[in-house]
Amino acid sequence: MAIHYVLKEGDLADGGHAIVTVNGREIGIYRRGEAYYALYNYCPHLGAPLCSGRVCGTNLPSDVYRYEYGMAGEIVRCPWHGWEFEIATGKSLFSDKVRAKTYPVEVHDGQIGVVLGR
Repeated sequence: MAIHYVLKEGDLADGGHAIVTVNGREIGIYRRGEAYYALYNYCPHLGAPLCSGRVCGTNLPSDVYRYEYGMAGEIVRCPWHGWEFEIATGKSLFSDKVRAKTYPVEVHDGQIGVVLGR
């Protein structure tokens, strides 16, 4: 297990994200409140740069002819084909079998680190 420090806490505003390179891998670092998340910048569908996609919410299950929007700021949408993934978990919103790769994030002394090898 190795922690790779890539950013300082002040580098990301709440709701912001940055794409960093760690050991040749592009990884998106997202900040939601006081929490940080890391996603591999690769869509499992066709390899699009996932973290270049829009951060948004999505339609929630609701009654017929009623549309409820939710999860604002918690979803990244693939820029090529619109596949949606939860930033915190990498889970896709359409299948339990598809997910984006995530990495643990640790913050020490104001430094944001991505953990590889766990």
